[in-house]
Amino acid sequence: MGAREALAPYHRKRDFAKTPEPHSGGKKGKGALAFVIQKHHASRLHYDFRLELDGTLKSWAVPKGPCLDPHVKRMAVLVEDHPISYGDFEGTIPPGQYGAGTVIVWDRGDWVPDGDARKALAAGKLKFELRGEKLSGHWTLVRMRGHDEKQEPWLLIKENDAEARALDAYDVTEARPDSVISGASVNAPPKAAKVGTKKLAAKKVADKKVGAAKAVANKVATPTADATTVVAKHVGVKRKSASRNVPLPETFAPQLATLATAPPAEPDDWTWELKFDGYRLLARVEKGKVRCFTRNGHDWTDKLPELARALAQLDVRSAWLDGEIVVLGENGAPDFQGLQNAFEKHATAAIVYWVFDLPFVDGEDLREQPVETRRERLGALLTDDLAPRLRFSESFDALPRDLLASVTALGFEGLIGKHKGSTYASRRSAEWIKLKSQQRQEFVIGGYTEPKGSRAGFGALLLGVHDEKGALRYCGNVGTGFDCGRLADIKQKLDVLATDRSPFAEGDAGVPRSVKATWVKPRLVAEVAFGEWTRDHRIRHSVFQGLRSDKPARQVTREVTSTIAGAPAKAAVATKETAMKKQSARKTDGLRITNAERVIDSESGVTKGELVAYYLDASKLLLPHLKGRPVSLVRAPEGIGGELFFQKHAKGSDMPGITLLDPSLDRDHDPLLQIDRIEGLASAAQMNVVELHTWNATSSAIDRPDRMTFDLDPGDGVDWAHMQEAALLMRTLLDELGLGSFLKTSGGKGLHVLVPIRRHYGWDDVKSFSQAVVQHMAQTIPDRFVAKSGPRNRVGKIFVDYLRNGFGATTVSAWSVRARPGLGVSVPVAWDELPTLRSGAHWTIRDAPERFGIGNASWAGWERARKGLASAMKVIGFVPAAG
Repeated sequence: MGAREALAPYHRKRDFAKTPEPHSGGKKGKGALAFVIQKHHASRLHYDFRLELDGTLKSWAVPKGPCLDPHVKRMAVLVEDHPISYGDFEGTIPPGQYGAGTVIVWDRGDWVPDGDARKALAAGKLKFELRGEKLSGHWTLVRMRGHDEKQEPWLLIKENDAEARALDAYDVTEARPDSVISGASVNAPPKAAKVGTKKLAAKKVADKKVGAAKAVANKVATPTADATTVVAKHVGVKRKSASRNVPLPETFAPQLATLATAPPAEPDDWTWELKFDGYRLLARVEKGKVRCFTRNGHDWTDKLPELARALAQLDVRSAWLDGEIVVLGENGAPDFQGLQNAFEKHATAAIVYWVFDLPFVDGEDLREQPVETRRERLGALLTDDLAPRLRFSESFDALPRDLLASVTALGFEGLIGKHKGSTYASRRSAEWIKLKSQQRQEFVIGGYTEPKGSRAGFGALLLGVHDEKGALRYCGNVGTGFDCGRLADIKQKLDVLATDRSPFAEGDAGVPRSVKATWVKPRLVAEVAFGEWTRDHRIRHSVFQGLRSDKPARQVTREVTSTIAGAPAKAAVATKETAMKKQSARKTDGLRITNAERVIDSESGVTKGELVAYYLDASKLLLPHLKGRPVSLVRAPEGIGGELFFQKHAKGSDMPGITLLDPSLDRDHDPLLQIDRIEGLASAAQMNVVELHTWNATSSAIDRPDRMTFDLDPGDGVDWAHMQEAALLMRTLLDELGLGSFLKTSGGKGLHVLVPIRRHYGWDDVKSFSQAVVQHMAQTIPDRFVAKSGPRNRVGKIFVDYLRNGFGATTVSAWSVRARPGLGVSVPVAWDELPTLRSGAHWTIRDAPERFGIGNASWAGWERARKGLASAMKVIGFVPAAG
């Protein structure tokens, strides 16, 4: 690829009539190649690392800047090539332009590749030497994932040579922050000009398209500088004064993290640390005496003599410290089996204590202090001379999804997120969450199978967890992850525990009869990584990680996941068994659910009883969306694979809990229906109702809609990233019109954008206005949107269905199940969650209960956002029939 072709993306992103950045220019180096690092304060501060090669500057965005510590690996995202002349650029890119903000040349000089630079870049590992004013010595750039992505995540790593320095001792970006050309510092980026709302020109929306598309690309497609850079946004916390002169407690219980299904909606409100693959350890220090405790209170001080001596050197009179002990493997990542070997061989000198919290210190109780304050005190306590025995668990400033991909590649177990401003609670809390690179937890060993072939010891371990009644439920086997020594060692431990009786529960919770097993008493605990849980509560693709001696077998249960929003939420998970128990036990005003065990969806295996249980469990969240509105029902008497019936009106039958409205509301028809009570939901489900649809008006003011609905319906060939982009563009346009908007999944293929409005106009005007909005989108961005329905019109494009805004039209309600294979659920979400969604059916009837803890909080600002349409109509040039 020539320089001109390589610079095409650079040119496409910039309007050189407005930006002072160079269009082209600069001569190739004769001999030594140039490098430059520019400090760039755009929407977020980052460093642009550029290496001259083949007539351009190969460029990476480094969110936290380079670091001289070989143990610190800095994320570097590959961006577009820049012209060589860019290496001299300093100045301010104006608001509205790509990368708006201040740029300085932070460092520059020559670089020397180690071998063929082109081959090394293609292979994903480039070693080189820098000879700059601030940086020198040997460095490595390593690609983190495959090279098919548009913007690849790499790591920038300092090699261990004479120029290396520990980060705790010297941070080059803080020590030398200014330009090497002018001595200038980076100023805060200029504020963007406010967008006028009096006139909505097509060009303005097109500009918004570019910005929105870039935002989606940043958050959804691949990480960019903005996607991986997070400037610490401290939340406003009223800081409590620490309790002083407090006696140090003799015992102390740790705070435990909640397993989360996905990063929270507001990741900037959390701090992120590595999740270490080791044992939790609490250390008590008082007057030079040290005691080390496991999370369950077992004293392991005698097992850790070297660590206890290191802790005794801390410059404190008294303290409780919280952290994780690990043994580092050859690749620098924690080695769980290595940790076990260290204890078994009484060779614990290699154990490292990564400390992450400081609940008590020198007579102060810091538990009510924000986590940031506690960690600041802890960081000052852990000095360099204590390394490598004691180490401070650093926080990372990057988006958790990007971090998770990187730490997975490095061999770490995952991430720990801590809600900023949170206090320390000696219990499991949703203010600490864990994101795992793969599913992993403890299991009780209840038996084993015989080895086959040349294998010695045993074939596979039979695993289980305790249910809510304390019974041991069989969860499957693990037969990989063992070496010869490990097989023999575990077999010796199993022989001591041999028994004639199975420790597992009988029936569905027990081991299949086809499994020939040797039983053992349920005393040993195994740590196992696995791919997924099956519907019958078995694990798949399991790999043995090691035995755990820090957790009693009786405490091992299945870890429950939770979806975490901007604020902590409690998990609420319903399994098939609990759902069936709830529904079978319920009677609602004398209504008994019949045929509860009939399967209504062959793909998921969900039964009618589960559907009833879901609607009863979801009633507190669903009823506010139904209450006071006419409702239409989609019935599936033969299951969703059979014929479906759409019902808007009563047919003369008595339906307990379902209100029949005044026939005058919809003349010449039977009465409309309304569901305001849980009895109505149970009655509807008993009648094989799967979907619940509502009007855009209330029954009390049915002639005046109080909301608009835009249904984003993808045609053939539209990928999910374009759907996310379309939703963001829809929101951008509504923002321009001065209208608030709220997002929900459809439970099917698309997304729904809803707009709360005041009841000033009738159906015809609201529908015509919504049509004008959709037509404006289609005319302005024709490569994405189409204003006509029909499969032929929508190939490769998205039809924004405005027809939902007519009299009698309905849209599926939030929290309604969809009558489609898999039984997706329509769920309200915050706009910040859009990048995390996998499809319009992100949640199904089986996992939607995990979202109950968040509930309708994503739409908390609905009433405050309600506005009239008059101003928006003027902006878009729409004249209502009413005036």
